[in-house]
Amino acid sequence: MKFGVVIFPGSNCDHDTHHVLKSVLGQETVFLWHQDTDLQDVDTVILPGGFAYGDYLRCGAIAKFSPILESVRRHAQDGKLVVGICNGFQILQEAGLLPGVMLRNAGLRFVCRHVWLRTENNQTLFTNACQEGQVLKIPIAHNEGNFFISKQELAELQENQQIVFRYSDAQGDVIPEANPNGSIDSIAGVMNRQGNVMGMMPHPERASEALLNSEDGRFIFKSMINRVH
Repeated sequence: MKFGVVIFPGSNCDHDTHHVLKSVLGQETVFLWHQDTDLQDVDTVILPGGFAYGDYLRCGAIAKFSPILESVRRHAQDGKLVVGICNGFQILQEAGLLPGVMLRNAGLRFVCRHVWLRTENNQTLFTNACQEGQVLKIPIAHNEGNFFISKQELAELQENQQIVFRYSDAQGDVIPEANPNGSIDSIAGVMNRQGNVMGMMPHPERASEALLNSEDGRFIFKSMINRVH
């Protein structure tokens, strides 16, 4: 599989993601500049974490106007994979490719630590390497990660099984104490209705090597790789 990692002004997890995909998992991986429109025939586009355009207006609000986003939209419309991690998730929401909005964390503070994620749906292109209900240890690092959506839209997400991950404790119990940012229904990751675009606030690229105290992020990347095998 060929991956493309988009670089925006202010991206800071682009090289981390590229390293994991190319050097750790051995996949063909290229960087994609935000002002370009050529996706270089990649199978999967990843919008990494960071602070695109400094988040000066609102997270992802300026990045959605980057020339490459129109190509990303067409890529998604063609049924190809798109993943937004942290700031990338926020950009996909602003671009209308994923539902919901991100509010300030409930505690109004930047949170950076490992959390536990329960796999809610392992029948997806992003979680097929996981067991149903499997708990993953993956870090977060964000200030606006409080996922919000209307009750009606939440019901639709639940009905269509678009919720991919929820914050939980180490045993997989979804409890208020395990929710690090106040996200509604403890949502940590969702996908679009077609199932080919996913956004998640935790950083799997920061949990893909034993040196970083967790390799659980590999399950997500391997799930995407499995698509072509």
